[in-house]
Amino acid sequence: MKEDFLHYVWQHQYFDKTDLRTTAGEEITVLKPGQRNADAGPDFLNARLRLGEVEWNGAVEIHLRASDWARHNHQTDAKYDQVVLHVVGTADADVARTNGSVIPALALSSRLAPELLARYEALLLAPAAAMLPCAPLLGQVPELAKIMMTERALLERVEQKAAVLTALHQHLADDWEATAYHALCAAFGFQKNSEPLARLAKAVPLPVLRRHRHDQRQLEALLFGQAGFLAENEETATDEYIRDLRQEHEFLRHKYSLGTSALAVHEWNYLRLRPANFPPVRIGQLVGLLHARPALFDALLTAQSVAALADFFRAPAPAYWRQHFRPGRPGNVPGLGQSSVELLIINLVVPLRVAYARHTGQPALVESALTLLTELPAERNQFTDMYAALGFENRTAADSQGLLALHKGYCLPRRCLQCAIGTRLVQQPRPAR
Repeated sequence: MKEDFLHYVWQHQYFDKTDLRTTAGEEITVLKPGQRNADAGPDFLNARLRLGEVEWNGAVEIHLRASDWARHNHQTDAKYDQVVLHVVGTADADVARTNGSVIPALALSSRLAPELLARYEALLLAPAAAMLPCAPLLGQVPELAKIMMTERALLERVEQKAAVLTALHQHLADDWEATAYHALCAAFGFQKNSEPLARLAKAVPLPVLRRHRHDQRQLEALLFGQAGFLAENEETATDEYIRDLRQEHEFLRHKYSLGTSALAVHEWNYLRLRPANFPPVRIGQLVGLLHARPALFDALLTAQSVAALADFFRAPAPAYWRQHFRPGRPGNVPGLGQSSVELLIINLVVPLRVAYARHTGQPALVESALTLLTELPAERNQFTDMYAALGFENRTAADSQGLLALHKGYCLPRRCLQCAIGTRLVQQPRPAR
C-alpha cells in the first residue's frame, strides 16, 4: 500500500465508519473531510470533525505509519499545528504539535474493504515494464469514461503550456506582442533547438527587431549574427553574402550593444536532425516570417483556420537560406512542411490563445482554440499506437495530445488514483456507516 491510497480513501470516505473512534477511544464523526492541499503543509485543509462532543475545524495529515510524522519532522513545523486528526494506516506512535499537545489519531488498516484494497493492488503491482498498469482491466471501463479522461488530460496539457506563456507574459511586462515573439522563436526550435532559439529572442530584443523589420537583410544580420552563424570559417571564407551580413551585424551589434548576449555556434544542436531541420534553416524561415508578418500576436490570435495559419507560417525565407542548409554550404532547402505547421499550431497557437483567453476572461476563445486541434490529424507514435490498440480513440490531434498527456501525467508516474479510469477500477459501493 502507498500513502496515495490512504489519501484516496480519506477523500472519498471509502472505509468502514462503524463505531468510528480515535486510537484513544474518542468517538469521531466526519462532517467534512477537507480539500486536498497541493502546496506545502498538511494533506487536507478545512476539515470539519466532531471528536467526542467537540467540533473541530482544521487540517488532516495522512501517513502510512504514525511514526512517519517524526520522520518528516512535522513536530518542529508550525504549519502542522493546525492538524486536528492524524489519519494513518498503522498507529505505531503518538504524535504532537510544536507545543507538545498530542494529536488524535485514526487507524484505517482494519477498516478498509479487502475488495477495495485488492483492486488497488492489481494496479499497483503491475510489472514495472507495463506502460499502462490498467491494460488488463480496461474491459471493465465504459468507453465514455476513457473519452472523458482523455479530454481532461488534454485540457490539463493545454493549460500547462498556457501557464508557461502566462508566466512569460508577466515577465515581459504584460506585452502580448513580445510574448508572441519569444514564444514563436522557441516554437521554431521544434524541441531540439527550442532552448537556444528562446535565447536568441532575448539576444535580439523586440524593440531592436521592430526598428529593422522592414529590411530583410538587416533582420538576417541581426538574427544570424546573434546566433553565432556569421563567424568566418573554411566554408564561409569565400562567401560574399555571409561576409556582407557579418559586416552589417558588426555595425548593428555595436549600435545596440548586443555583443554579450550573442550565442556561440556550438550551442546549437544538429544530432539526429535532417538537413531541413538544421538551425540555420529554421532561423532563415523565421527571418522571412518576421519580415512579412509585422503583427505577430494579432495574426496568431485571429486566424480562423488551419489553412490560414499555414499560410501565415509559410512566409518565404530569404533566397540565400532557401539554397543553403548552413552558411557556405549549398543545398536545395524545402519550405516549412505540413507537419511543422501542425506542431506550431499545437505548441504555440493553441496555448497562446488559451493564455490570452484566461487573461481576458474569454472562455469561448478557449473552445475555439481547442477546436483547432480537432481539425489537425492525429499524431502517430509508439505511445498513441499503444493506447489505440487498447481501444482509445486517436482520430485527431485533440485525441493524440490527450493520450500523450494521459501517458505522461498519469500512466507513466502510476497516478492511477488521480485518473478517472483508475478510480473507476478501484471504486466499489461504500461500506455501511
